[in-house]
This record gives sequence, C-alpha cells and structure tokens, in this order.
Amino acid sequence: MTFDIGLTAIGGTVLLLGLLSVPVRRLWLSGPLLALLLGVLLGPEVSGLLTPAEWGEESYLLEQAARLTVAMSLMAIALRLPPGYLYTHMRSLLIVLGPVMIAMWVVSGLATHLILAVPIWVALLVGAVITPTDPVISSTIVQGSIAKRNLPERMRHFLSAEAGANDVLSYPLVFLAVLMLAHPPGAALEEWLVRVLLWEVLAVVALGGVLGYLAGRALSWADRSALVPRTSYLVFSLSLTITVLGITELARTNGLLGVFVAGLVFRGVISEQEERDEENVQDAVNDFFLLPVFVLLGLTLPWSEWAALGWRGPVLVVAVLLLRRLPVFVALSPFMRSVHGMREAAFLGWFGPIGVAALFYANLSLHETSNSLVWTVGSLVICASVLVHGVTATPITRLFGRRAGRAANDREHSIA
Repeated sequence: MTFDIGLTAIGGTVLLLGLLSVPVRRLWLSGPLLALLLGVLLGPEVSGLLTPAEWGEESYLLEQAARLTVAMSLMAIALRLPPGYLYTHMRSLLIVLGPVMIAMWVVSGLATHLILAVPIWVALLVGAVITPTDPVISSTIVQGSIAKRNLPERMRHFLSAEAGANDVLSYPLVFLAVLMLAHPPGAALEEWLVRVLLWEVLAVVALGGVLGYLAGRALSWADRSALVPRTSYLVFSLSLTITVLGITELARTNGLLGVFVAGLVFRGVISEQEERDEENVQDAVNDFFLLPVFVLLGLTLPWSEWAALGWRGPVLVVAVLLLRRLPVFVALSPFMRSVHGMREAAFLGWFGPIGVAALFYANLSLHETSNSLVWTVGSLVICASVLVHGVTATPITRLFGRRAGRAANDREHSIA
C-alpha cells in the first residue's frame, strides 16, 4: 500500500504540474518547490503516509535518485546548447568555472567554518557540496514561455552551460576535501592528483567523448537507413544517458562528467533535424525525472538535526545565499564577454541555485566520510535555495525583461 501511495502522489504531481505549469509560474511558484512541499506533507513528520526508511537506506536512495536526475538534466543541457558553444564562449566560461567557482567554494566553506565552528576541511567539504549551480533547477529558470519572452537566448544558454559544467567540475573539490579528511595531506594530494584528476576527470572526458561520437554516428546511420522511427528517439535518448552513466560508473570514474561530454559530442555529430528531436525528447524526460526527486527529498528532511543547529542554521543559509556567488560574479563580470552589463551580471549572479547536484554530492560525501553534518547543512541550504530561487524566478525574470525592453526603446529614441 505504501508503494501505491508513493506512485499515486508522485505520478499525480507530475501530471498536475504538467497541466498547470503556466498558472503555477504566474503564482511565483515552481515545480520543485511544490514537489518538495508535497514530500513534507506525505512524510513521517506530518501525515506519516510515506516513510522512506522502510524502503531501504535513505541516503542511498537519495544519492542514486539524484545521480540519475542530474544525469538526465546534463544530457538535456548538452543537447540544448548550440554546437561548439563551449568553445566560442570559452573565455567567459573559464572565468566562471575558475575564479568564480573557487570563490564560491571558499566563501561557502569559510562561512560554514566561522558560523558552525567546525574543522576547516569539514567546512570545505560542505562548501564543495553546495558549490555547483544546479543544472536541474537552472533548467526550470531558463525554460518556459516566461523565460523565452524576457531573457535573451544568449543568457539562457550561458546559465545552462555554466550549470552543466560546474556541476561536474565540483567533483574534484568534493573529493579533495574527502581525501584530506581521510589521509595525511601528502597522501591525500597524491591520490587526488592521480586517481581523481587523471582518471576520474581527464580519462572520463575521453571515454564520454568516444561513447557520444559512436552513439551519434549510430543514430545518423540508422536514420539514413530508415531503421529508426522518430518515435523511438525517446528510447534512444534515455538509453544513451543511462548507458553512459552505467559504463562510466563501472569504470569507477565521474559518471556525470561522462554523460555531459557524451551529450556534447553526440549533439555535434547528429543532424540539425535530429538535434531538434533529441532536444525536445530529452527535455520531456528531464521534466519527468525532475519532480520525484524533490518529493523524495521532502520525505527525508532531517528536522531534528536542523533544530539542533539553532540560530546558526538560518544565519548560515542567509550568508551562503547572499555571499556565495553574487558578489564575485558581479565583480568579475566585466571580464566575461558573454555577460553584457551590470543588469545581466546581477541576474546571473543571483540565479546560481543549489539543488539536486548538491543533494547528490551531500549523500555521496555522507557515504565517504560518515559525517552527518554534510547532509544536515546541505539539505538545509538546498531547501532554502529551492524556496528563495523558486519564488523569485518569475518576478525577477519579468522585471529583467521589462527593464531590458525599456533600455532598448531608449537607445532607439536616442539614435532617432
């Protein structure tokens, strides 16, 4: 019966939000926020209808659900980006994936260290977990009619590309902290350089590229030979994501990075018509996998551990949301050619949501270190980001569109 209740709740949520997506956005709500609230209502702390502890180890369920959801979102982003996008916008992306990302890690870690008074490498592990701009929530911000009417395609592509890339590049930061907590500094750095950077990062780039190239060639050949109908693209796109994720995980590498690289290469190989089909299919798959993971998160929130943080929990949340990304992004935006002006810098600096990627890394870190603080703080910041960024997405997007349109009109009048 419990399983049937879960199926009904999750399936009904996906169905209802799919039918009412536009009115929901007009109410300044978001699908992830509503799914999270549904999970809380169904969970053991409120109605008690669903108890995830009866299904198995909660952290393992969350880790695997988050891993699959992020993989789907990364493939969707890779198929959505124009071919060669990362190369043509390399300078701006290197800035946001280099100094901006490192600053996000350090600021989040120092805030955790100072406010919670925990050891520095524990704090830096928490900082690494909440560093990535979530590709799942970012997709909900840049997709839909409101975003398309008010945001230039250039900005939507940039936020998607950054979210996809820095999500997978957070992996080395997480494991640097994990290894520093487990080994002496010298041994930890050696293992990090050899195992994490060389094998789990660099090697998987090559592996993911090969898999994406072969899949693209196979689909193009099958399409030319009339062996594959358009309706089978759903199966092909979903299967590619799962296959790459499975192969890279079996090779004990960074599976999410492998999926993202495979998607980018795959996009560059297939034809323009196939690109449009695959993009639409993968976005639909992404929407289907998006909401259940937030229902599951709502079911498993550590309420008592949050209460034990006392006043420090809310203070840390405010510090992270305000200081983690916005100041450094705005400060370095003049060096990013893809970001035009302070208005765009402020928008992109604010919308660096923390979500399913952090959920994955928090539970992965919990398994690697057995330090429950990572899950306690990580889940608290994730929920705060889902609430704050979800509620502000629609009004700020509309405000940006109005001001951008007004500025364009002023320029036209001045030229005339």
